[in-house]
Amino acid sequence: MRLLTLLLVALITLIDRALQTEGSKILAIFAFPGRSQYIFAESYLKTLAARGHEVTVINTFENEPAPNMRFITASKIHDYYEDMLNAMITPSFWQKHKNFSWMLEIIAECVLADENVQQLLKSGETFDLVIAEVVHTESLFGFAQHFNATLMGLSTYGNDYLIDELMGNISPQAYNPLISSPRSNPMNFYDRLENHWEIWLEKLVQSFIHYPKMEQQYAKYFPHANKTLSETLDSFTLMLLGQHFTLSYARPYMPNMIEVGGLHITHKQKDLPEDVKHFIEASPEGVIYFSLGSNVKSKDLPVETRNMLMMVFGGLKQRVLWKFEDDQLPDKPDNVFISKWFPQTDILAHPKVKLFITHGGLLSTIESIYFGKPVLGLPVFYDQFMNVKHAARMGFGLGLDLLNLKQPELEKTINILLTTPTYSKTASILSERFRDQPESPMDRAIWWTEYVTRHKDASYMRAPSRDMSYVQLHSLDTLAVLLAAPLLFMWLLITFIRWLLLLIFGDKRRNRDKQKRH
Repeated sequence: MRLLTLLLVALITLIDRALQTEGSKILAIFAFPGRSQYIFAESYLKTLAARGHEVTVINTFENEPAPNMRFITASKIHDYYEDMLNAMITPSFWQKHKNFSWMLEIIAECVLADENVQQLLKSGETFDLVIAEVVHTESLFGFAQHFNATLMGLSTYGNDYLIDELMGNISPQAYNPLISSPRSNPMNFYDRLENHWEIWLEKLVQSFIHYPKMEQQYAKYFPHANKTLSETLDSFTLMLLGQHFTLSYARPYMPNMIEVGGLHITHKQKDLPEDVKHFIEASPEGVIYFSLGSNVKSKDLPVETRNMLMMVFGGLKQRVLWKFEDDQLPDKPDNVFISKWFPQTDILAHPKVKLFITHGGLLSTIESIYFGKPVLGLPVFYDQFMNVKHAARMGFGLGLDLLNLKQPELEKTINILLTTPTYSKTASILSERFRDQPESPMDRAIWWTEYVTRHKDASYMRAPSRDMSYVQLHSLDTLAVLLAAPLLFMWLLITFIRWLLLLIFGDKRRNRDKQKRH
């Protein structure tokens, strides 16, 4: 009987493999030096490899070997990383976006100029599919035309109006806040006014500063390109979005824009390290988890801010797990446990964890909702401000300014979040909504990726709006005719009436003149 069962399992496995998509050669490009961006896609890429696809990954990190995967590490960008993070902390909206454009140019340059990447470009190798991280490094999309491969995108930060434009989707500014702004829906009149103004400014930077640099890079590294950069941008067949409507707000999508928020959470809870587990479970009042993510390092916080955090944490009844990037933290309170790394999802899954103090990155925000934990957000740059604002608007968190943090307000805010049941209750409700999906984000992402590889020509999913000019898309030409026709009719009618009146009264006047002469 046991032998029969084993044979049956083997047969089912063989059938399942036979039904899988024939293995494709896939090139994935994740050029951003922030580790969290790659963490979002890492399990997804490994799953593709496990299903028989040959996956080549260009990223900026050292990678552990994995079956069916080849890694090309372009690490030069880390020489600029600290300067890039500092450049993003500026109060000037215009300067911030100029700095962001410079940062993206450097990121793309470091990848394209890398010796191993150049060897790949000159190797004559071919790929079926290029998966590009869509983070406004447009010159890197040229890999798809170079290898004559299908181009698809993966956005680790969700969606914004620039991705909507790439895919031919509508993106009304009245309810789509600029992703780098501290706004959330619904927006009042002032918010909408400010949103329009900032998007216009960003478009100016995009059009006159950023895009010309991307074109220069594209021409430099793809001199024999069979498509222009504009044509390459027009060739996305699929876009996977690191977002979900239960996490943000409902918005329209094209059929080839697929929400896969939570893609990185393939959670089978693992045992915590013994020292961490004991620290958590020995706390009668629960635990607070504090992490500023992979980009911002709490060891680099000003000494005054660090000391203030220790004062506040030391006065709490709860214990605190603090992701701190040094081995030692002088004057650390006894109720604080530091480590350079924590298994974040396994910690958030623990029932004794009562609050997550976070930088407000999208992955951390999704994880907090998935595990039903309220958050205290301390945003630093880009989408973190909007994520924290949204957490406060939805009722599962509050936010403070990390760069201007004051002890009384931090103590008060932590106390509110720990003692007001509505925050944890709202987080639990959002968790139930998010988890209630017909399939996992991973299964959805894999199915759509393989759908693109099965159907080589996916142009039928392409929005017709991509082939229209601005005038055609917004019906300015047809509206002009519809408005002009009645106006022309009115002008002709008035002209005719005027001519008729002149004719009638002119005849009468001429008759009177004749009578006078007689």
